[in-house]
Amino acid sequence: MVKAASKAKAVADPRRKTVAYDVAEQLRTPEEMAAYLDAWLEEAPEDVAGITRALGDIARAKGMSQVARDAGLSRESLYKALSENGNPSFATVLKVARALGVKLHAQAA
Repeated sequence: MVKAASKAKAVADPRRKTVAYDVAEQLRTPEEMAAYLDAWLEEAPEDVAGITRALGDIARAKGMSQVARDAGLSRESLYKALSENGNPSFATVLKVARALGVKLHAQAA
């Protein structure tokens, strides 16, 4: 019975409209932003793409143009560095973190 149910196709309901979830809309305070980044650093420290995406989410929450100015980067280069395929240098990560008002810290494992 479970197999049959899992193979059934979902029927789209034209009356329902969905909106993509954007975590940046939920990051309202500096504490929430720091907690979000800290969660990525704690839970997935080897997930460079995820941590970069988290920085991008926070930057969008604060406003990309302002973060780019504060980091001394162009808005386009900031978008590129923090995009899904971005690969920012560590210097860029530090500039962005400073511009976001968050600190990276180390602790013994």
